[in-house]
Amino acid sequence: MRWKGNRRSDNIDDRRGRRIVRSGGSQSSMLPLILQLTRSRGGWMVIAIAAGLMFFTGTDLKTLLGLMGNEAPPSTSVPVEQSAQEAQTVDFMATVLADTEDTWAALLAKGPTPYVEPKLVLYRDSTRSACGLGQSAMGPFYCPGDKKIYLDLSFFEQLSRRYGAPGDFAQAYVLAHEVGHHVQTLLGISARNHAARQSASEVEANLLSVRQELQADCFAGLWAHHADRARQILETGDVEEALAAATAIGDDTLQRQAQGRVTPDSFTHGSAEQRLRWFQLGLEQGSINSCDTFNADRL
Repeated sequence: MRWKGNRRSDNIDDRRGRRIVRSGGSQSSMLPLILQLTRSRGGWMVIAIAAGLMFFTGTDLKTLLGLMGNEAPPSTSVPVEQSAQEAQTVDFMATVLADTEDTWAALLAKGPTPYVEPKLVLYRDSTRSACGLGQSAMGPFYCPGDKKIYLDLSFFEQLSRRYGAPGDFAQAYVLAHEVGHHVQTLLGISARNHAARQSASEVEANLLSVRQELQADCFAGLWAHHADRARQILETGDVEEALAAATAIGDDTLQRQAQGRVTPDSFTHGSAEQRLRWFQLGLEQGSINSCDTFNADRL
């Protein structure tokens, strides 16, 4: 992918030097909170539950009370140490994010909903989000609660080594897919789909989730279509890298690897074939209307 020398986004929240503190330390700073809790019957119940959890889990009282009061665990910061390769990946992500900003701002400029740029949060191991505790095992994710994309860069090593999908454009596809979820949030698609899932059966809710994920794949292809037309970003082999990534993270591929069999009714992201198809549809047609997975007869 041709990207060096292009604009870098400033919408990067680099938390790689931060660590969430889960246990240890003095409890003396909790005295004011404990005294306040003892003034009510409900407060005594909170203390009793927290004390029980502390005994059985070994987690310190301060962290437990903070979590039970919707307070995020405390964190510490250390200088970020990174390899030259990781530094280049950060530059690449900032450049791809900038490209998605330019592309979607232009695509939505004529409509009633202007494009609001999301933040990209880079972290290691775990971090706070409005959607709860983000952990690297979850993979990249978008949180509509704070309109941020969360990414542990170690995912790309897994994508390459474990799933056989290396290459910079495979990484760009991953980010563009999460940006696609941000676009869905801005357009009200995510909220409507969430409401529909609340009254649906488990199978129907899974299908709605698949439709939303496939649309994000299509939006990723849509970004690539317009970015290449405007800035000629694609090189030979780039599309194949994205297709390999889409195949690697298809529900059927992952289920076959994990359990040796495939259960289509439990799909939440779509099969490899479906993910390939919708990414290619966005890439080839370059139209938001072409990404209407919710009214498509064939996924």
